[in-house]
Amino acid sequence: MSKTRVAIICGGKSGEHEVSLQSAKNIIEAIDRDKYEVVVIGIDKTGRWALYPNDDFLLHQDDPERIQLKGSGQWLSVAPGGGRENGLVRDGLPAAGPIDVVFPVLHGPCGEDGTVQGLFYLANLPFVGAGVLGSAVGMDKDVMKRLFRDAGIPIADFQVLHRHARNRIRYEDLAAELGLPFFVKPANYGSSIGVAKIHHAMDFQKALDEAFRCDRKVLVEEAIQGREIECSVLGNEEPAASLPGEIIPRHDFYSYQAKYIDDSGARLIIPAKLAEPVVQRIQELAVRSFQVLCCEGMARVDFFLKDNQQLIVNEINTIPGFTRISMYPKLWEVSGISYPDLIDRLIQLALARFEQESQITAGGNQG
Repeated sequence: MSKTRVAIICGGKSGEHEVSLQSAKNIIEAIDRDKYEVVVIGIDKTGRWALYPNDDFLLHQDDPERIQLKGSGQWLSVAPGGGRENGLVRDGLPAAGPIDVVFPVLHGPCGEDGTVQGLFYLANLPFVGAGVLGSAVGMDKDVMKRLFRDAGIPIADFQVLHRHARNRIRYEDLAAELGLPFFVKPANYGSSIGVAKIHHAMDFQKALDEAFRCDRKVLVEEAIQGREIECSVLGNEEPAASLPGEIIPRHDFYSYQAKYIDDSGARLIIPAKLAEPVVQRIQELAVRSFQVLCCEGMARVDFFLKDNQQLIVNEINTIPGFTRISMYPKLWEVSGISYPDLIDRLIQLALARFEQESQITAGGNQG
């Protein structure tokens, strides 16, 4: 029986480029090679796509700060309507051979926000993860939180700041409304890039400058005192939640450095030490959050658990990290699904969705 050909796409233009490469490396190492044939596509920091003839595509692959794509790939593009036979082309001709399914391992803007997902729909290619809508609202923390609030899902208080109205932003007003400390974060980014915890007025302008360098829209959010809990979700129409895990940061908060660079930046407790009723509430709220945002395939839902046992949903990540210290695969492993089996299930979910959507008449909503 022929193997299923999986195009793993990684890198990208966002500040999470290096995280994406780490995630892709782990997926490629764990995927079942008896069942799947891997095709690697790397996107460089300018947005150019390159096909790599095998999975030898990285330089400094064991150094999370220096990891980068090799420069030996063949440039290619995606052909609208090309489908599995010729959706990926070079000089107008099929470049990669038949592709059965795409596994985008792209974190942040231009990868996790619905843009690439729309491209795959136009190319008529099955792909892993949320569609256009779920990806877009999952990326934009402002829209995400408004949808959560409308659905009655508990969230932290927040304000949205826009670059064009920056001269009207007053630290004193935000501190009075949200209390101290509070967080400043870009609305459309992940991996804690551009995020700062504000304790004093002197920290505010620098943090705002950094956040606005990442996005035109910035969230200012109250700091919740509580345990940091994460829960993985897997599935399409009937998603399931993993056992939750706990993160105990050793930095001021769970920063990019703590997540991906500093091996001792945080302590992970997997599974979290929680009473069974609390575990059930977390799992139910994780699945509900996943469904409210129209997600599919996979997502990681992040919570705060307050001392009074109240749960606050912090955010959702529709393409969670797959690095060697990432919570998404670790939580499924402790819940009974190994890393190779998890990758297999994600690919099969993508193929099943594609077959279902293929039954929709032309003009149907596939987002």
